[in-house]
Amino acid sequence: MTTLKAFWRGIEWIIALLMLLTMVLVFVNVVLRYGFSSGLRSGIELSRLGFVWIVMLGASLCLKEGEHLAVSELFDRLPRGLRRVVGRLAWLAILVASLMLLVGCWRQTLANWHNISPLTGLPTALFYLAGVVSGALMSVTAALGAVLPGAPGATGGPETSHHADAAEETRP
Repeated sequence: MTTLKAFWRGIEWIIALLMLLTMVLVFVNVVLRYGFSSGLRSGIELSRLGFVWIVMLGASLCLKEGEHLAVSELFDRLPRGLRRVVGRLAWLAILVASLMLLVGCWRQTLANWHNISPLTGLPTALFYLAGVVSGALMSVTAALGAVLPGAPGATGGPETSHHADAAEETRP
């Protein structure tokens, strides 16, 4: 297994672990609340923090795998050369959006690092730090997709355009 594959496999394991911990935390909190009229005061905030990290890491993983929702009817009908150009432009747009996420979340992380939650004692900046990590991962993925059109999940690469090639063969 290459280092890059091991890195992304680690992200998958982190997501799975966060999901498990979040589910256990929510379940325990529900049982305590309805069964014993008490609860974990920090449980809601910790489960929310876990959910934010799950979503942001999951979005990065989905971008890398090319699993985000896409309507490609028009894209698939373009000639192969134009598909490659449009695919690279799409990756550049994703790169710009990812960099905006990265910079904006970095600024919010710095601005909120000293704001400490009274329930957990953790900095509220941890919510924004998820956007920093995700923005960085998506920026690297988008840069690779723009430079290497055949990269896994890259729009306009050979594995995403095979439907269009078949459509070209059946056109009169």
